[in-house]
Amino acid sequence: MNIKRARLGVFGYFFLLGLMVGFWAAGLPSLNQRLQLGEGRLGVVLLLVSFGALGSMLIAGQLVDRLSSRRMSQVAAPLCALALLGPALAPDYVTLMVSAVVLGLGIGVVEVAINTHSVEVEHQYGRPIISAFHGTWSLGGAVGGAITSIALGLGADPQTLLVSAALVIPLLFLTLVGTLLPPPEPAAEQEGEGNGRRIPWGLVLILGVAAFAAHLSEGAAMDWTGLHSSNILGVDPAIAPIAFTIFSTAMTVVRFVGDPVRARLGNVTTVGLAGAIATGGYVLVLLSPVFGGVALAWIGWGLTGVGLATVIPVLFSAVGASGGSVGKALALLTAFGYTGLLMGPAVLGFVAEATSLRISLIIPAVFAAIIALAGVPALRRLPSATKVPAKV
Repeated sequence: MNIKRARLGVFGYFFLLGLMVGFWAAGLPSLNQRLQLGEGRLGVVLLLVSFGALGSMLIAGQLVDRLSSRRMSQVAAPLCALALLGPALAPDYVTLMVSAVVLGLGIGVVEVAINTHSVEVEHQYGRPIISAFHGTWSLGGAVGGAITSIALGLGADPQTLLVSAALVIPLLFLTLVGTLLPPPEPAAEQEGEGNGRRIPWGLVLILGVAAFAAHLSEGAAMDWTGLHSSNILGVDPAIAPIAFTIFSTAMTVVRFVGDPVRARLGNVTTVGLAGAIATGGYVLVLLSPVFGGVALAWIGWGLTGVGLATVIPVLFSAVGASGGSVGKALALLTAFGYTGLLMGPAVLGFVAEATSLRISLIIPAVFAAIIALAGVPALRRLPSATKVPAKV
């Protein structure tokens, strides 16, 4: 098997997954209008997707270890994209809720499967490459959103557009089936499992805390950048979204350049530096109403994106480098991360309602620091995590 071909295949999987999520997210306003959901019921739908994903992740880890990440990715990815048909064709709210759970179940399985396969490809490739995979996912999401925006602007029917995505993306996944690495030979797999059992579950849990902190901080930035600009800094609503654009662009760019940086600095230093930069970014955002205004806030959001960009790829890579059947461990990290992404915006909303948005943003700033406080000592104790191939 050509390892460079496998790398391109994983790039394709991540891009198509991001494309699928981009179509789904960009189609939500039209779905909301078609079924007259309202903000409350739409929020329930999004929660059901998240809960479905969380519910399937730990089971997916066991399936990946038993059946291989290749087989699970090949099956789960096209089925997950096909599951977009449910929400796209749902005639009422009840059907939509059921479809949302099914979509979430598919997302949970394919997230674990393809992330596990990505660490296997990196291990055989001989140098860090995972961060760029996640950057490709972000790029796919942006492309899906852009296609939706352009098509709707040209008068396309939104339901037809989402149905088309649900039918075309699975076919694109099928063109990538032959690119993935074959399952390991039984002897090598058994040897790997022996190494994998040496990963202490306590360390995996601590790394899960770091993943939770990273995604909570990311979710807070994704959902509250615009409101902070408009409500706290008094920025015009037409300009307020620039803050999120800066954050998202910084995160995507750094993910594409993060692998050579990690190759030079190592996992431990990279995570420590990432947590420090993200914390510094949030500090600038918190100080912006007093010093610097919107310009300082934009710098802060940019630094936050820079810091958070490489955390999850590094954690996944470090666990994968320990060898063995790591599907369960990666599933746990993914579940922790999704929980943070799910809880973060909601917790901040409750705190902002009870106090103020300025005070609520202290929470992700603290969790950004926890990335380094939890991740660095755990990585130092994780087998093979302190060594990264120096080839760049």
